Amino acid sequence: MRLDKFLGITGCCSRSDAKRIIRSGGVSVNGSVAKSADMSMDPDVDTVIFRGQTVVYRRYTYIMLNKPEGVVSATEDGRDRTVLDLLPEEIPKANLFPCGRLDKYTLGLMLITDNGVLGHRLLAPKSHVSKEYYFRAKHPISREDADRFEKGLTLEDGYETKPAKIELRGDGNEGVITLVEGKYHQIKRMLEALGNKITYLERIRFGPLLLDSALERGEWRYLTAEEIAMLESHGSSQL
Repeated sequence: MRLDKFLGITGCCSRSDAKRIIRSGGVSVNGSVAKSADMSMDPDVDTVIFRGQTVVYRRYTYIMLNKPEGVVSATEDGRDRTVLDLLPEEIPKANLFPCGRLDKYTLGLMLITDNGVLGHRLLAPKSHVSKEYYFRAKHPISREDADRFEKGLTLEDGYETKPAKIELRGDGNEGVITLVEGKYHQIKRMLEALGNKITYLERIRFGPLLLDSALERGEWRYLTAEEIAMLESHGSSQL
């Protein structure tokens, strides 16, 4: 692998910045100062120091994105921007995919990865990975309707949802909903089954991952080593 590509995919800097930093002596490989951005290196064997810090190479990419409105959860789309379009060009996107979906107008936490095995485990129905959403509704939700919601509802197509959790806040027209499944437009359809309507929806947690409050809409960051460990452990423990 080229050194500048390695620095790009590990999040150290863009590939264009890598050339400048390498020329200034800011990168070393196996104890020797790197001279060229296109030098070949083995990420599984070689030790790379970037501006005094050892670069940790991981086989898979894990990205947390704060999805904005109007962007679709897909790898490509003929009409709208996708979550992958929000990532910089230097990140290889060929194998990346959004782990789960948020509809075009739902905001918040989106996990993007190229670990297909883990993604499958996290999304498998039998895994019951919980997701939390902050919501606002058109009308206040009564305690009676909240109890119905938590026991599971029958949607307009006859599907019976699994029990879910709803925590009401304020005057009852906002709160946090926790699901262990993810059917198409499920929360919106569940509120409609109660004669109500969602006016705002934002995912704030996916499994063990909490949305980073420092991320503005459309911003992203790589997961930390601790977050990756929690995610991988969570995915394994759910099966």
